[in-house]
Amino acid sequence: MYDVIVIGARCAGSPTAMLFAQQGYRVLLLEKARFPQDTLSSHYIHQQGVALLNRWGLLDKLRDAGCPPITHESYEAPGVRIDGFSLPIDGLRMTYAPRRFVLDPILAAGAVAAGVEFRESCAVNDLMFEDGRVVGVRYTTPGGTEATERARLVVGADGMRSLVARKVGAPKVIEHPRMTCTYYSYWSGVPAHFELYEQPGRWVAVIPTNDDLKLIMTYFPQADYNEVRRAVEPAYLEAVRTTAPELHERMSAGTRVEQMYGTGHQENFFRKAYGPGWVLVGDAVNHKDSITARGITEAFVQAQTLTTKIGERLHDEAALKAALRRYENSLGDEALNHYQGALNVAELKPEGRTEMLRKLVGHQEHIDRYFSTLSGACSIDDFYNDELLALLDQS
Repeated sequence: MYDVIVIGARCAGSPTAMLFAQQGYRVLLLEKARFPQDTLSSHYIHQQGVALLNRWGLLDKLRDAGCPPITHESYEAPGVRIDGFSLPIDGLRMTYAPRRFVLDPILAAGAVAAGVEFRESCAVNDLMFEDGRVVGVRYTTPGGTEATERARLVVGADGMRSLVARKVGAPKVIEHPRMTCTYYSYWSGVPAHFELYEQPGRWVAVIPTNDDLKLIMTYFPQADYNEVRRAVEPAYLEAVRTTAPELHERMSAGTRVEQMYGTGHQENFFRKAYGPGWVLVGDAVNHKDSITARGITEAFVQAQTLTTKIGERLHDEAALKAALRRYENSLGDEALNHYQGALNVAELKPEGRTEMLRKLVGHQEHIDRYFSTLSGACSIDDFYNDELLALLDQS
């Protein structure tokens, strides 16, 4: 019998398994894929996430894998452009956007180094229940046979369409309609830093990643999904041309090196986070529009929060329940703020945002603090300090 079984070995599951193992627990990590394997993702890691990778001893491995550091961010919308970067967290003032076939194996290897038993190509089919409590899992081995394993706690780190959430009947306690659809690909020969462009109804992002490639993403209103997906590449290129014409010129001199990727199924919700013998982390518990690229970072934060709050309490029923409740409550603080922030941006209505940002031009400290609200280095409440409010009143 294991202490913990974690289902899903990507950005939420591997760190959760690693941190539980570092606390001395016997942990089994099950993953249906075989790494390295890509997955649909914007794969940007905000500074909160970078700081955690550094704390976990994995940041150097990411650097060694050839992922370039990002230290310059720009945002351009009608009538305004700002350049700067987030304030540091733990002395680190850079971010990264590693390909998922690079990042996910690093995270899984970190779990294995901590003592986790990692099994790839294992598809979990069902949960095991006794007296209303989850006590284990049923899964298919790489050889095609069915196996079972038991644990004190089963962690669902299995994404937006979580099997764990479905089997335990975890309700959505907050839910909003889909806001955008997104399509993206990878380009060589396009000089760029971390660039964001916005026009009413359109959003374009450029992010440096491995192999000197640039991830170039376009966002459209959800209402346009059926039209866009019928002719993805023309819609993608036209969105860049009309939203970021200078970027479009740079792309014309470069080369698209991969297929188009995309989705219109960007759900926005929080689920009930825990119950008897189970808990959810990452996209399984909280999924939102990818336009603010918070998914990986928040998966890291949740892994750290969950394992810290449980600590040595796993085998004390009352203490475990209290710890899981505190974990769930923590999702209503910072995570809820970032959720609402993503919905605000996903409206693709820049007018209110650009009006405020125009007033920051020439005030670099406030610009960097604004970027810090996106990275997690500064809360919205701290951003709107007395000095900023005075500046906005004067303008």
